[in-house]
Amino acid sequence: MKTLAILGSADLGQQIAHYAVSDNHYDKIIFFDDFNSEKNIHGFQIIGGSDTILSSFNDGLFHELIIAIGYKHLNKKKEVYEYFIQHNIPFGKIIHSSAWVDKSANIEQGSVVYPGCIIDSKAIISANSILNVGCTIAHDTIIGRNSFLSPRVAIAGFVKVGEQCVIGINSTLIDNIEIADRTQIGAGTVVISSITSSGLYVGNPHRFIR
Repeated sequence: MKTLAILGSADLGQQIAHYAVSDNHYDKIIFFDDFNSEKNIHGFQIIGGSDTILSSFNDGLFHELIIAIGYKHLNKKKEVYEYFIQHNIPFGKIIHSSAWVDKSANIEQGSVVYPGCIIDSKAIISANSILNVGCTIAHDTIIGRNSFLSPRVAIAGFVKVGEQCVIGINSTLIDNIEIADRTQIGAGTVVISSITSSGLYVGNPHRFIR
């Protein structure tokens, strides 16, 4: 029996737990949460806070970990990921069975690919990232670590998205551009050139807000 531990039992964690079990990636789910004192949620046990993850792994309570910290706290998500990597906790990976992933693409540990995504040849989804429902990532594109792509994001070929980026729902990024680390792209934005400074960008074509 393969058990997945999820850090974070709020909506994002519950979504990941649902896909993990219903799509037959794991047999059992347990949660860790620093802000929920309940003993279980929707039938899944909450073991304790993040400070109990190392001992729980050593006790054999789970096999792999996924971090369900949302897009508003990507700095924390990165920090937690790096901490547990340093302590040799193995990370899981979920690619929904309805997603299409080319054999030459690489989806790294800790990442979750939601239903209906398309990931083309030689694309790289770097560690600890989330692609929400229906994202399309064209050939030779790189999504940086600890990033969050909202539903129906479309990214063309030879794009490099930096680390800790948030790409809003229905956004489009044209080919052969780069996006700076810690950039946020608002909903429906069309990015037509490289973004070299982090910040919030919205509109068609994109423009800097703050």
